[in-house]
Amino acid sequence: MEIVLAIAIGILTGSGVWLLLRPRTFQVIMGLSLLSYAVNLFMFSMGRIGLAVDKEPVLANGVPQDLHHYADPMPQALVLTAIVIGFAMTALFLVVLLALRGMSGTDHVDGVDARNSQEMP
Repeated sequence: MEIVLAIAIGILTGSGVWLLLRPRTFQVIMGLSLLSYAVNLFMFSMGRIGLAVDKEPVLANGVPQDLHHYADPMPQALVLTAIVIGFAMTALFLVVLLALRGMSGTDHVDGVDARNSQEMP
């Protein structure tokens, strides 16, 4: 299970970095989203020791009260907060993207369309 999770986090991170380096604004926004998903998945996976299955998330009767038998609730709370903040950030970036496209007429990150920036001989 750990190798599947590590591969998923690696693919999300690699795709996010690749999209961040693209010249279009929407691709940059999608890259930031994929990177935030990778970080959320990484933080969520750190909540369980060894990614063990069938561990109690809260205190239960008959189970010893030590950290070996329970999941850590802090990463789960952090991921939930990060999902909400990431959604708000993406919505804000999309509004800024639409405003910039309306003002500049292009969606390139630097505001210059590659086809129109070539000098005429």
